[in-house]
Amino acid sequence: MQSHTKGPIPYAAVLFVLVVSLAAAFSVRAQDDPVVNDSHFHLTNYIQEGTDIHDFLRIMGTKVGRSTLFGIPLQQTWDHANTGDFAPWYYTQTDAPLYYYSFTDAAIAMAYRSLTPAEQKRFDPMITGFNPADMYAADHIKRVLLTFPGVFEGIGEFTIHKEFVSPKVAGVTASLTNPALDRILDFAAEVGLVVLMHNDVDMPFPKAGQEPYQLVQLRDLFKRHPKTTIIWAHCGLGRIVRPVDHQIDIIDRALSNPEADHVYIDISWDEVAKYLVATPESTQAVANLINKYPERFLFGTDEVAPKDQKSYLKVYDMYAPLFAKLTPEASEKVRKGNYERLFDAARVKVRAWEKAHEKTAAPAGAR
Repeated sequence: MQSHTKGPIPYAAVLFVLVVSLAAAFSVRAQDDPVVNDSHFHLTNYIQEGTDIHDFLRIMGTKVGRSTLFGIPLQQTWDHANTGDFAPWYYTQTDAPLYYYSFTDAAIAMAYRSLTPAEQKRFDPMITGFNPADMYAADHIKRVLLTFPGVFEGIGEFTIHKEFVSPKVAGVTASLTNPALDRILDFAAEVGLVVLMHNDVDMPFPKAGQEPYQLVQLRDLFKRHPKTTIIWAHCGLGRIVRPVDHQIDIIDRALSNPEADHVYIDISWDEVAKYLVATPESTQAVANLINKYPERFLFGTDEVAPKDQKSYLKVYDMYAPLFAKLTPEASEKVRKGNYERLFDAARVKVRAWEKAHEKTAAPAGAR
């Protein structure tokens, strides 16, 4: 009878199989690991139409891990006297006004609730259907949170000053000095909501030597709300709102100020990317700034109701020269880490606030 003693060969064989299996597993994980999170995404457009959220999940694929989720707070009017039978879907197509459309928040909440729990974890919905010039705006935000608990984690994108848009909005013009905005930001701090705010750094066609007064007002607003997490959308740039003189230096000074450590900047929108990576010099200057403050910048697309992944990630591809100049640490934080840090914290804080206030929510059908 032969003896069947256990020797080193079977053990080595098992070890080899384990190593190969682990290598294969890590290879699959590396392929599926998302390359970016999206801090700025509109599911719907200026006439409240958009991409089905389930289709958008497929568009995100494995490249985009998580995304904010909000609509457009403004509805474009179709004024037949202005455009006749042509139905405008964008604010530059007509002189007719824009008006605030609060139902967008309910639409986003219902879209989010149609997802499975695993799918919901990939989204961070935002409340945006309010008028920032209305003292009741904070009450709207509170009402939405209590009506749709477990859904929202922030507010925005909402606009104070924006080229072409601000003059078209019906009613009182939003302002950085309006106490209604202070009330909104105070409430956001109380709840733990992330704030995503659009405010141009300057007017579209400033006269030579004109002071960018909006920067002064913006600085003062940030100082008044040190407990509010604020993301300044597009670093204040726009379609024709160009960087002001010494803007890199201005942002550098702001980010170095401890009084502004609650303020972050998103680099979303293709209209912004065209300035930041316009030349090798501008690309390097922006990269130097981000490398100096890697925890303060977030990537976003600012895409509106995309149809496919190629168009959705157009802005990401535009930033390839910039990402190439970032340190590995800065690149990871801008693309993914800063997003996760801010919105993970918001999830915890907002859910806790909702739990503490659930008895104050009006019952269904209450008058």
